Amino acid sequence: MVTLTTDVLVIGGGATGAGVAWDASLRGLDVVLVERHDLAQGTSGRFHGMIHSGGRYAVKDPLAARECIAENRILRRIAADCMEDTGGLFVTTPHDDPAFAERFAQGCAQTGVPCEEITPAQALREEPRLHPGISRAFRVPDANIDVWKTVWALAHGAQQHGARILTYHAVTAILRDGDQVLGARVHDQRGGEDLEIRARVTVNATGAWAGRIAELAGIEGVRVFPGRGIMIAMNHRLVNTVVNRCQMPTDGDIIVPIRTVSVIGTTDHHTDDPDDQTVEQREVDQMLDDGEKLVPGFRQARALRVWTGVRPLFEDAKAADTDTRDVTRAHALLDHEQRDAVNGFVTITGGKLTTFRLMAEQTVDAVCRQLGETRACTTASEPLPGSERREHYRLGERLARKEADLNGEQLICECEMVSRQRLEQVIARTGSTDLDDIRRQLRLGMGPCQGGFCIYRATGVLHARDGLGADQADASLMAFLQERWKGVWPVLHGDQLRQARLDEWIFHGVLDVEHLPR
Repeated sequence: MVTLTTDVLVIGGGATGAGVAWDASLRGLDVVLVERHDLAQGTSGRFHGMIHSGGRYAVKDPLAARECIAENRILRRIAADCMEDTGGLFVTTPHDDPAFAERFAQGCAQTGVPCEEITPAQALREEPRLHPGISRAFRVPDANIDVWKTVWALAHGAQQHGARILTYHAVTAILRDGDQVLGARVHDQRGGEDLEIRARVTVNATGAWAGRIAELAGIEGVRVFPGRGIMIAMNHRLVNTVVNRCQMPTDGDIIVPIRTVSVIGTTDHHTDDPDDQTVEQREVDQMLDDGEKLVPGFRQARALRVWTGVRPLFEDAKAADTDTRDVTRAHALLDHEQRDAVNGFVTITGGKLTTFRLMAEQTVDAVCRQLGETRACTTASEPLPGSERREHYRLGERLARKEADLNGEQLICECEMVSRQRLEQVIARTGSTDLDDIRRQLRLGMGPCQGGFCIYRATGVLHARDGLGADQADASLMAFLQERWKGVWPVLHGDQLRQARLDEWIFHGVLDVEHLPR
């Protein structure tokens, strides 16, 4: 068995794990990160794309609110290229308790969340699709973020400082000698080989799966309550500002404009399985009904796809049947040397994507304490690769580049303006033949046709590369179509149903994908 040695082994390739790898590598530590799938394929890649101002938690969870606004300001500097500064609104609709608006304003003032009340008329001029009966409106500094772009920027930055990023490597055992964790044994799910990684400190950054990894280390009591929720992407931007209902957090009370679509979220139900991706029809119907309360006519808009995310909610004191809405959104750092007398092991879980950098900083601080070393954190000022100019993403950037050179390079995906050159660059850089992995880096096939027109072109480009047989390319195509289908079928009606029928004719009637060699 091949053995690697390192200072820090990070288990988990979401925003927090990648953030830990970035932070630790900047401090001069040798890092290996392992992830059982592709990066940001778990909770981080399954949320509504919102960077919180803290307003959502100002009344119910002041600690989470303070953390959110502090990290919001930092992310605007260090991850500017991954974010769009949409701003946010909290509005009181006819369905909300008018008295909550005062509590909201007071909560923002007490937690330091910038909050400016504007007139309903002004809010309706800025967002004309909002419910015309809104009675109060508050402006806050919410934003959106491309999480896949962010996580890959963290990974690339860590690699530039010597880190090794091993995707599709699943942990099968935690190596322990007495009270000392020595690292982990992992299985390369693509190469089929086992690998032993010896580390001075092992970081469990697996979020909703943190309890399972802790159990592999022989540590009990790391109780994470997975909170499952669905989100629905609409075909276009119904709003250009993040819009929240001014009420205590509940289901379907946020609409987030993210890139070319808008996302409504989210439900919240306890599940025992962090891999639970169940989508129930009643949840879809509920979400569409809730959208009507913010944007009348929401149900008549085209629902593009639905997906499920599982929040990692940590709570030591409460029973497993706790309502997940009542568990704090703040994070939990468990230094197992202090907590369980087990050296060389740290768990970080809970929290929000908005606070991943803070979570990583505190985690690496704990790692350094266990190592007996003092190393300063610089992630609050060091920009991620691609964000050195500190310029925010602007909607229409890709279109503007194409319009400047209409006769230039071929477009593979018209919906998301993905060029052939960009596709080939990502394939070459990652070495991946998985079209779904490539999708996350380019937004390939994430537009209205959900890959109906672009993915067979991308498959052809993939097949044209040296060493990839037709059977491998066909298998990648079929896996992509199956994965897209999971999120499309629960919202099949109207225009989306007609699009799905057209895609079916293309792939079955023209390409006969069911009988391709694979």
